[in-house]
Amino acid sequence: MGDGLPIRMLHDRLLVSIDPEAGDRRSTGGIVIPATAQLGRRLAWARVEAVGSTVRTVQVGDSVLFDPDERAEVEVRGKDFILLRERDLHAVAAERIDDDQTGLYL
Repeated sequence: MGDGLPIRMLHDRLLVSIDPEAGDRRSTGGIVIPATAQLGRRLAWARVEAVGSTVRTVQVGDSVLFDPDERAEVEVRGKDFILLRERDLHAVAAERIDDDQTGLYL
């Protein structure tokens, strides 16, 4: 997590970061849809930065799918992160997941 004191997540908690440029989308016609546009309930992808000791299906560096409405934001050393529970994830995308696994936490 950079310089300063080390951070250890507790229990089933995850610390994730969202790429600020990943929020904008482009329609099939080429129109840019800003991240602030409300189009119903839309899930978001984030990169896992730290995991708690009881997290079973996610590792640091994985991409996870979650509901942005169910999140807690925190600032650590001037950078914004999101705090989630493992059970709040909808999917995991990682190189280590086999083709026969969905990567879903059920």
